[in-house]
Amino acid sequence: MFTDFALHERLLRVVTELGFNEPTPVQQAAIPVIMNNRDLRAIARTGSGKTAAFLLPMLHKLYGDPKPRTATRALILLPTRELAQQTLKQVTQFARYTFIKAELVTGGEDFRIQASRMRRNPDILIGTPGRMIEHFNAGHLELGDLEVLVLDEADRMLDMGFAEDVLKLAGLCNSERQTLLFSATSGGPGLDHVAQQVLREPEQLTLDDVRSLDIHIGQQIITADDISHKERLLQWLLAHEEYRKAIIFTNTRVQADRLGGVMVASNIRSYVLHGEKDQKDRKQAMDRLRNGDIDVLVATDVAARGIDVGGLDLVINFDMPRSGDDYIHRIGRTGRAGASGLAISFVLTNEWNLMASIERYLKQKFELRVIKELKGSFQGPKKLKASGKTVGTKKKKKDGNATKGKAKPAKKPARKPKAPAISNPGGMAPLKKKK
Repeated sequence: MFTDFALHERLLRVVTELGFNEPTPVQQAAIPVIMNNRDLRAIARTGSGKTAAFLLPMLHKLYGDPKPRTATRALILLPTRELAQQTLKQVTQFARYTFIKAELVTGGEDFRIQASRMRRNPDILIGTPGRMIEHFNAGHLELGDLEVLVLDEADRMLDMGFAEDVLKLAGLCNSERQTLLFSATSGGPGLDHVAQQVLREPEQLTLDDVRSLDIHIGQQIITADDISHKERLLQWLLAHEEYRKAIIFTNTRVQADRLGGVMVASNIRSYVLHGEKDQKDRKQAMDRLRNGDIDVLVATDVAARGIDVGGLDLVINFDMPRSGDDYIHRIGRTGRAGASGLAISFVLTNEWNLMASIERYLKQKFELRVIKELKGSFQGPKKLKASGKTVGTKKKKKDGNATKGKAKPAKKPARKPKAPAISNPGGMAPLKKKK
């Protein structure tokens, strides 16, 4: 129970009102560590309840030790605007019975208005590294009195090229601060380096690893012959599959826009979201999906970690994601908080090995589904390696007869050393060497 954590009664009141009964595994493990003022590095997949895992003890700390609002006391960095907005929403919910104030600092918003709000010294700043650096360069950001630094989805921030910004911001913070680093994957050497730079003797937790898939999510693959075949399969699924809300992932903006046209032609209420959309469009997409004004969102991976929408029970990978981690972040949009969901991935011939690599990484076997009405000619490779990948055809050696009669290129004779130059002051013709 949350009462076991000795959180402030005002926070426990909110937890009860929100219907939180039992702490999730990551909350159970992380909250006591954070309340003990230890640095923490935790691996916890999206949707596991990690935001509450660091927000509740952080708010307990700030509220339990009130100070005049003369400096920002906590900074939460996230990779995308959508995640930052969701985190602000959760801070506002949990802090409703306190006097703690938070502000959002991300791209796509008015820079001067943000600067004005930052001058009020909110207790908590929530934002993306790039915009924070812009405000620092403009002289608007002061972190010398910071008490808590949170790096959420740290692996994704590094994937997006924010490592330098993150380290710079951490260097601006009070060296005695508490630092909490959460990621959905181990992040490799790059994240290890960042962790070594920003954490002090941290507690290490690995809970709800990215490869620990939710048992409530069904996972299927459907083979396809080409892009147009994928589009027909997509239309069939959206017409026959039961779902409340769906998201379709593509690897490129061009493909996302193309599918947006397919949705319009099929009279499906949809919206397209990718990196070229401005903040107003992105906010509108999320609001319309949450309100039920649209049934389908077509998106690139820019949305994979920024969507938390209730009732989203179908994910379709129109393009196979480029890695196992990306696959998890995509399908993690469904099956959240114990709800059921379905993830379907289309697989072309040239995507089979990528799909097999993802299966192997996740230690999973996807269900092969066949739609009889749209059965294609490609039903998977005829021969597979032990890894599940296609057996490559070895190139046959050329028959000796094939080159018979063809002259082999003559080898160039080795060059002989040049004779030393002889002066010819009399202008005599040089002697020719006898054969």
